[in-house]
Amino acid sequence: MLGEYRITGRGAAEISASVERAVGAGELEPGQSLPPMRELAQQLGVNANTVAAAYRTLRERGVIETAGRRGSRVRAKPATTGREYIRVEVPEGVRDLSDGNPDAALLPALGPVFAAAAEQGDRDPVLYGHAPVDPGLARVARAELDADGVPDGPVAVASGSLDAMERVLAAHLKPGDTVAVEDPGWGSLLDLVPALGLRTVAVGVDDEGPLPGDVRRVLESGARALVVTDRAQNPTGAALSATRARALRSVLRDHPATLLIEDDHGHRIVDLPLHPLAGTTHSWTLVRSAAKACGPDLRLAVLTGDPVTLDRVRGRQRLGPGWVSHVTQRAVARLWSGDTVDARTAAAVYGRRRNGLLGALAARGIAAHGRSGLNVWIPVPDETGAVARLLHAGWAVAPGARFRVGAPPGIRITVSTLADDDVEALAETVAAAVGPGSGPPGSHV
Repeated sequence: MLGEYRITGRGAAEISASVERAVGAGELEPGQSLPPMRELAQQLGVNANTVAAAYRTLRERGVIETAGRRGSRVRAKPATTGREYIRVEVPEGVRDLSDGNPDAALLPALGPVFAAAAEQGDRDPVLYGHAPVDPGLARVARAELDADGVPDGPVAVASGSLDAMERVLAAHLKPGDTVAVEDPGWGSLLDLVPALGLRTVAVGVDDEGPLPGDVRRVLESGARALVVTDRAQNPTGAALSATRARALRSVLRDHPATLLIEDDHGHRIVDLPLHPLAGTTHSWTLVRSAAKACGPDLRLAVLTGDPVTLDRVRGRQRLGPGWVSHVTQRAVARLWSGDTVDARTAAAVYGRRRNGLLGALAARGIAAHGRSGLNVWIPVPDETGAVARLLHAGWAVAPGARFRVGAPPGIRITVSTLADDDVEALAETVAAAVGPGSGPPGSHV
């Protein structure tokens, strides 16, 4: 069952550490079965409860999973395996369209807003005991949320979208609970869920967002939480339409105990309206990051939600970092409230580059997806081969394995720095690398 590896230890901590070391070293491979608890207890000469405690620790750490009578096995994607490592090494002279970054030329200048925020801090220093959220940022953020139809709720600030999602998941769920995620979906989230000891279940995505039938199926099967990207979904560019949002609200109304997390990934970089699902369930949150429009290094996201969820998030935050720097919060408030961030221009530029590539691919018989945001997703029959051929031709793209649970192969192309003169050459190279007929337009991604 375990090949040459022998689990060792007398206490639960020693046994769990032995398994985790073997997983990290590759001596126990993803999908490999572990011995039944009573059998391992007999081998080690310990009580079966000791092995049960060790297995429980391993489940909570996202190293193994238990499937009823089929026993325990190493997770297919253990928490120690980061999807960010599934990437292409970009040689010198190759155009990098794999990183998912915004166009630096479209980011605002940070010097003036940080200087003003720092001067404000000199006049009115933030000390222990001050409110964790800057009032100016709260006002700007809440006004935008109100304008987009997001239900009223408290506002909190986290160190980026992933930090916000981790805090919300930890506030409601316990190890072993199931989280429904988009497939293809954000690779970092697909790593985070098992790292928290939670289980992932996939829901399909098309250009208008998660498929309602899939969402209903997983919620009826016991999923405790659902994560939805409202706009500029990574990697497919999906954006919730009004029709799809109505269908998903109908599903969620039948499952009001579901924890709903919405990621408005396209905030200030897309020109499509927001169709929020917020408020349909008892526990919900909507997250907006400053990363794509203002710069990833700001490490700031605003979230709102129901009072219980936000109270739990802020309470736990107080026991950790305490708060996100008010200097940064005040800088972002200035960026969002002034004319420094030209959201219309950014949306128009990204849209032109994305639609230009989609049109050029379509003209060559290549179906691709990219309704909004920075990326184009192309289904391919041979993911590894397509990535290698494009790299050889001078273009680095992201392998779809970083973003998939069970979805078919694909590649992601980040268009944020794609010049108009590059579109035809890139499309021609993609067509040669993947071939025509990769799926009908608008098909399930």
